[in-house]
Amino acid sequence: MSQGSSQRPHRVAVIVDEGTNPFEVGVATELFGLPRPELGLPGPLYEVVLCGPAPRIRMNHGFCTLTGVPGLDAVDGADTLVVPGRPDNVVPRVPAVLDAIRRAHARGTRIVSFCTGTFALAEAGLLDGRRAATHWRWADSFRRLHPKVLLEPDVLFIDEGDVLTAAGSAAALDLGLYIWRRDHGAEIANHVSRRLVFAAHRDGGQRQFVERPVPDVRDESLGPLLAWAQERLGEPLTVADLSAHARVSPATLHRRFRAQLGTTPLAWLTAERVALACRLIERGEERLDVVAARSGLGTAANLRARLRRATGLSPSAYRRRFGGGGGEALVP
Repeated sequence: MSQGSSQRPHRVAVIVDEGTNPFEVGVATELFGLPRPELGLPGPLYEVVLCGPAPRIRMNHGFCTLTGVPGLDAVDGADTLVVPGRPDNVVPRVPAVLDAIRRAHARGTRIVSFCTGTFALAEAGLLDGRRAATHWRWADSFRRLHPKVLLEPDVLFIDEGDVLTAAGSAAALDLGLYIWRRDHGAEIANHVSRRLVFAAHRDGGQRQFVERPVPDVRDESLGPLLAWAQERLGEPLTVADLSAHARVSPATLHRRFRAQLGTTPLAWLTAERVALACRLIERGEERLDVVAARSGLGTAANLRARLRRATGLSPSAYRRRFGGGGGEALVP
């Protein structure tokens, strides 16, 4: 676990303020607040507390009102602080909220914003000279209010180490799963992903590390094919092989992939092989030629190129970040 003590759950505080969007609060509690017996662990990995500047918080457009909300001093015991978005971004946050964010950051708490929560982080002074993401609809107003922030409006999320920002409400799920993977590795993150039934492989400029499970699609014709292919990634599997197994023409298969997954058969196959290579590296396999062969990427050179293109990291850098081992290089 990257933050907090291994002897207790990682504490996540979620700030709710006047006008906060309920969806992003729900994302935080769904990701980090639910028991996960399917992981087979002796206890929870995270615990969540909502906190705010008042015990009674009216949510966005009065959809609901939260009562009995703990005070912002709950932030002081958090390992991660989540700041959801709200629609009235040009209205300054209450000073107590900004002070809590600054206080948490100063004590080394990991700070996470969902959607337009980035505005609060910028207003607190955490983002000057740093990259950040926010919803594309608010990009122009964000730049006007916070010109010192290096806004990247065309990505899903950005990891700046101690501060992570997600571009939109649904991108909060992408970022949350990324945090699971950063803290606990791909195996556990994929269990969480499957429980969420969050299966879309979304392009958006942000290099994604979290693997995606087999999609639950309305047309079930692709489901058995994807499962069949995932069991044979180390074999010399081609798009022609996929078409033959599905008993459709390559053109029909291409249309189905585009319609159901938003990608091509070749791109999906390559992404699955890279995801398998990542899992092998995380599990401790140090021989690049073995990783390349078992994942179907063929050669160490192709593995390096594909991994860097997908994640922005070399195999050794990926292992240092996600493998939980030392910093030694992988064996060519």
